[in-house]
Amino acid sequence: MKKIPHRVYLTEDQMPKQWYNLRADMKNLPDPLLNPGTGKPITEEELYPVFCEKLAHQELDNTTRYLDIPEEIQDFYKMYRPSPLIRAYNLEKYLDTPAKIYYKFEGNNTSGSHKLNSAVAQAYYAKEQGLKGLTTETGAGQWGTALAEACSFYHLPLIVYMVKCSYEQKPFRKSVIHTFDAEIIPSPSETTQIGRKILAENPGTSGSLGCAISEAVEKAVSTDGYKYVLGSVLNQVLLHQSIIGLESKTAMELLDEYPDVVVGCAGGGSNLGGLIAPFMQDKLTGKADPRIVAVEPASCPSLTRGKYAYDFCDTGKVTPLARMYTLGCDFIPSANHAGGLRYHGMSPILSKLYHDGFMEAISVEQSKVFETATMFAKQETILPAPESAHAIYGAVQEALKCKESGEAKTILFGLTGTGYFDMYAYQSFMDRTMKDYIPTDAELEKSFARLPKIPGIQE
Repeated sequence: MKKIPHRVYLTEDQMPKQWYNLRADMKNLPDPLLNPGTGKPITEEELYPVFCEKLAHQELDNTTRYLDIPEEIQDFYKMYRPSPLIRAYNLEKYLDTPAKIYYKFEGNNTSGSHKLNSAVAQAYYAKEQGLKGLTTETGAGQWGTALAEACSFYHLPLIVYMVKCSYEQKPFRKSVIHTFDAEIIPSPSETTQIGRKILAENPGTSGSLGCAISEAVEKAVSTDGYKYVLGSVLNQVLLHQSIIGLESKTAMELLDEYPDVVVGCAGGGSNLGGLIAPFMQDKLTGKADPRIVAVEPASCPSLTRGKYAYDFCDTGKVTPLARMYTLGCDFIPSANHAGGLRYHGMSPILSKLYHDGFMEAISVEQSKVFETATMFAKQETILPAPESAHAIYGAVQEALKCKESGEAKTILFGLTGTGYFDMYAYQSFMDRTMKDYIPTDAELEKSFARLPKIPGIQE
């Protein structure tokens, strides 16, 4: 029997040279983005005031199955890719499970996460278009760090609005982002009209990704030569992140392996959508039938407790309307430690797949997540980001089911990044001061009641 190595690295020649567009194989596409002013499907040209032109095209392209990765982006990828596919032998032994557990580790770059895969692409297209600079939001800080790296490489100024509670919990994220010459502002802030409005209505707010998005969009459209870029949720982001799943599938094929279960953490959908892309393609086309499991925080449970409805992607209600699983754009989640998963909605692509039964979802309290994270660190020597630890929790639950049933299933999960900037959270867990917060049905219903009314579509 062939011994499977602990780590598998593809060669540069084996790296994907195209991104995969999952929408091309979906028989039932996500509902179109709507112009909030007209209530009609948004056109590519209507996205130009906010997005780079080529990114706007990618956002609305439902038919191109594979898109060539520009050679300059491929060269950048080679500075930190391919990322390893790792067999979790020690974790398997600790759990005493017959399951085979693999994880795709995306933390081997300065941003410490998978976010660089899309940041590079978006900065490249902005530079190609001749823009003067970019604005963005960030939750845990991984996306802001990644985009700062990419913008520095392409000599583009960047303004980052970081969710206030994460900004306060992770001061060294600010230092890293400043290292790459970007500006970082805690959100909500006094620098935008929407920020001032949110602060006036809720002075003590800890912020949310929805708030930060609103500020970043306002700043972009009011600053000459600037555009806005987003690190999750959007179709274009899932397209760029497909490199994670494509590499994973190629590496598993080299080992003559295929996952029975694919597990990813779920906030806005960037890493989950990227990891599952080629396996979901097999599922959609009937080639295979892996189970796909999304794991989200119980404090911000968009898939497991949200409504499938049209909603704004931001709290300030200036973005297009997307049909997705949402808790309502006004929902402000508790200041939990998985900052990158504190988004009120889910990617329209993943929402549609979940709604149509191609995916499963579970939610978990953060104390259970950190218990799993510390156990994993002791077995596999990687300290995971709190976001990634949600996926680890899901994979462990699947492995324990195999222990009970005696089935030797193959499990693949995404370890999206490292937790070195999350020591405040780890310390809170170890000090036993960490609290679990789960929104009540009444709180969610209050938010659902404010979902937008769209004549003839959503009354």
